[in-house]
Amino acid sequence: MTAEYADKAEITLAKPVMDNGVEIPSMTMREPTVADQLASDTMKGTAGEKEVFLFANLCGVSPEAIRAMTMRDYGKLQEAYRNFTE
Repeated sequence: MTAEYADKAEITLAKPVMDNGVEIPSMTMREPTVADQLASDTMKGTAGEKEVFLFANLCGVSPEAIRAMTMRDYGKLQEAYRNFTE
């Protein structure tokens, strides 16, 4: 872990997505809390669906916006999340 504490991560998307009619070229992921993880855990669905819900919540966008992302950009969200939890 670095000496510098970050409570959010800015993710620039290679391909913008639409969310409620607005083009999203980047997302800001806030640091997850235990409550975020518990909310995700209580959802029905696959592990992937739960992760989409969690990332949407942390980025303040709809799950549909996360689903519309390219896998390359989704990998950036996964990396940002890992950086918060490692």
